[in-house]
Amino acid sequence: MKDIHFKVNGKNVSVNCAPTKTLLDVLRDEFDLTGSKECCGKGECGSCTVLLDGVSVCSCLVLIGQIHDVSVITVEGIGLTSNMDVVQQAFVDEGATQCGYCTPGLIVSSRSFLDGINHVPTDDEVKTALGGNLCRCTGYTKIMKAVQTAARKQLTMEETTN
Repeated sequence: MKDIHFKVNGKNVSVNCAPTKTLLDVLRDEFDLTGSKECCGKGECGSCTVLLDGVSVCSCLVLIGQIHDVSVITVEGIGLTSNMDVVQQAFVDEGATQCGYCTPGLIVSSRSFLDGINHVPTDDEVKTALGGNLCRCTGYTKIMKAVQTAARKQLTMEETTN
């Protein structure tokens, strides 16, 4: 057992657990952050995607012992129902969710992608950015449209604040 200190959604936290426990299990079991889902447990589906210091990762592949003094952002840290991020709102507006199992990972990956660009992405750019996230219910059309809608809204918001 080891004390591990890090940030989750902007809050300093610590856990005392085996360093071989996955970040996904710690987020769900210790902090009740159940937005990140476990589907494959192998890093192939993206349902458990979180941001580690701003980089999208599959939390099922990250051991808690690897994240001492790291910042973790989950889908809950991106926004909640009462205060949704533009990406989340665009997914709702465009009907880009079906069963919802993959949605948290797609939201996190989309947020990370849009943080790194300042234009409305092409279909190919969105496909590349979300390549690590699998959705078994849709054909991705509405998801791609939602990311592009969020990009437009984000650009509009940036223009009005400048």
